[in-house]
Amino acid sequence: MNKQINLRIDNINVTVPEGQTVMQAADSVGIHIPRLCFHPKLSAMTACRVCVVEIAGRRNLPTACNTEVSEGMEVKTNSAVVRRARRDIVELILDNHPRDCQICERNNNCELQELAVVFNLDKLAYEGERKKYAIDDSSPSIKRNPEKCLLCGKCVRVCSEIQGVNALSYAHRGFRTTVTPAFGLNQQESVCINCGQCTLFCPTAALTERDVTEQVWANLQDPEKTAVVQVAPAVRVAIGEGFGLEPGRDMTAETVTALRRLGFKVVFDTQFSADLTIMEEAHELIQRITKKGKLPMFTSCSPGWVKYCEHFHPEFLENISTCKSPQQMMGALIKTYYAKKTGLDPAKIYSVSVMPCTAKKFEAGRTEMNASGYQDVDAVLTTRELVKMIKQAGIKFTELKGSSFDEPLGESTGAAPIFGVTGGVMEAALRTAYESLTGTSLPNLDFTSVRGLAGIKEAGVEINGTQVKVAIVYGLANLHKLLTEIKEGKRSYHFVEVMTCPGGCIGGGGQPYPKGVTEPMDFAVYQKRAQGLYAIDANKQIRKSHENPQIKKVYDEFLGHPGGETAHKLLHTHYHPRTPKGIASKVKDTVNIG
Repeated sequence: MNKQINLRIDNINVTVPEGQTVMQAADSVGIHIPRLCFHPKLSAMTACRVCVVEIAGRRNLPTACNTEVSEGMEVKTNSAVVRRARRDIVELILDNHPRDCQICERNNNCELQELAVVFNLDKLAYEGERKKYAIDDSSPSIKRNPEKCLLCGKCVRVCSEIQGVNALSYAHRGFRTTVTPAFGLNQQESVCINCGQCTLFCPTAALTERDVTEQVWANLQDPEKTAVVQVAPAVRVAIGEGFGLEPGRDMTAETVTALRRLGFKVVFDTQFSADLTIMEEAHELIQRITKKGKLPMFTSCSPGWVKYCEHFHPEFLENISTCKSPQQMMGALIKTYYAKKTGLDPAKIYSVSVMPCTAKKFEAGRTEMNASGYQDVDAVLTTRELVKMIKQAGIKFTELKGSSFDEPLGESTGAAPIFGVTGGVMEAALRTAYESLTGTSLPNLDFTSVRGLAGIKEAGVEINGTQVKVAIVYGLANLHKLLTEIKEGKRSYHFVEVMTCPGGCIGGGGQPYPKGVTEPMDFAVYQKRAQGLYAIDANKQIRKSHENPQIKKVYDEFLGHPGGETAHKLLHTHYHPRTPKGIASKVKDTVNIG
């Protein structure tokens, strides 16, 4: 048992375990110390110094985020000296910040703006030289505005500590310090995997998704185009947060109505193509197990993970399933099967997806994603972008009457919604793989051993006398550990589900920004979103992908059979090793300069 430490904070007696920080101790008794660079899931950096406090016997004002409590400590968090120091710090930050709050992406949801209000800053006290940087909009997923960067380092740490990518770091010194990709590369040229976690952790609008709403509006209003949209599972349990509703509330029907009001002619469900993905993926897994193919097989639904593998672990590329993600499978069917059934010219179909993920923007633009001769998906909106469009249209989202998805690509089983949470793809695939291999019905459809928000989970499922070993992992720093141990022979699996973002798609980089005291990677929020998806699964009459009657119809009328010639051409793809563009010459230049 940890030793208990007794201290006083603002004249309140506090007892906390040894090793806690002053900030943690204050939080435990309901005292909120302002912060910008601190996040409980990241290492303490003390970059902003907004969390300074007064401690009896100390000359300076230490930062609460990394100062450990000690027996008998006397702390003041709200003294005149502390308030003045914090106010001065925020004023200095504001002096070097663009003054465009009214037209900023994060207006009314900006941590710096909130602190300015808290400290009653009604005028700017300083007028000095401001840093000038160009906006980096080279990436299809992430826009970087260095002028709005506070140098808090949250993006650097989430990219390093949670994702293990290290696409961003500090460069230069003093007044010229900036956060940037290595060697002065732009975002697109770097090793960025487009996951967008940096956009959730950024306290301002220094990092945001690449907004395509104006492009979508233009195509919605083009009389020559038929606008078709699909909606991902995790969107429906998070979109309500953008309108003040609780996380996890199922807003599927209202979202369908809102999309029609925006001008989309046809609204399909990505859950349909999630069922389709399971048909193809389960077939591929069975083939690999029974015919001694490359194992373990890794899921391919998460484009951030795929790009990470291309950059950092190309030795595992043959292990990745060749199946496209549900987004891309749906896009391919819209431009082929649906176009043929309705007599539409695929060139005049404008195919949009609504995703919880910024990496889906990158995935949609991959050159491999056009096997039909047309780009599978023309534009990707994040959950945040759809919220913005609904508000722009003056639609009262919470007052909408619900409606249903269109046929024939709108029907799904309970296996599909759980794609949005870590372990869900694995669980859905096992339901179909088990029955395909054994020819018998599962006694229990809920594989609870693969559920939960642990970073790495393992399970074993006995199928036809074979113990099929599976693993579920999210967060690429966790994945790197797992891959290393697989290479070293310390772990062995048949099937591995990989999700790039914490908790899976429910924690995607395109989900609503945290509000108020809520922080990104708040597992209480993620748990509510997950429960929402599991509830959708439980309430479905059909809960196994292979029993979806519309899936059977698509195979009968068009695709043939899982893994067949047409299915393989349209629904499968390939990947390749990547070297960041220009990095070799940049390294050479650095060596020559040295």
